[in-house]
Amino acid sequence: MTTAAPLDLHRATVRPEWIDYNGHMNVAYYLLAFDHATDAVLDRFGIGKAYVAAENRSVFVVDAHLTYAREVTEGAPLRFASWVLGADAKRLHLFHEMRHGDEGWLTATAEFMLLHVDLAERRTCPFPPAVAAALAGQAAAHAAGPWPPQAGRAVRRLGGASDP
Repeated sequence: MTTAAPLDLHRATVRPEWIDYNGHMNVAYYLLAFDHATDAVLDRFGIGKAYVAAENRSVFVVDAHLTYAREVTEGAPLRFASWVLGADAKRLHLFHEMRHGDEGWLTATAEFMLLHVDLAERRTCPFPPAVAAALAGQAAAHAAGPWPPQAGRAVRRLGGASDP
């Protein structure tokens, strides 16, 4: 189950309702598509929808950062590469690339920090030991490869001292 290569778990197609008045995919639907890619990763590690129903525990996104590289239009095929950048007892750090499904060029990236939550108490709680071990193993395997260049970035303020 552990692989050094990015996880290849999700595909999608840009739907007509995802297109905005500029004729390309609207920003809100990038987040939706990345959310579906996140669901695929959660399912891979046994903490997806079935886990929520069985255990009354889930993961919540508490931080997100998207970058946009190139627009996509209606009907474009999309494929997602996913990395587990880190995991500890209660947190999961995920990164996704969205690429054109046929031509392979990068369209966008998303980085998420998620917390494992007991839904009855609405408080964080540790992952089950087997899940924690699987996530840690995948994070270690992904750490052996290059860190995605967009990971860890933040939006810079305009006019700040660090502006070029």
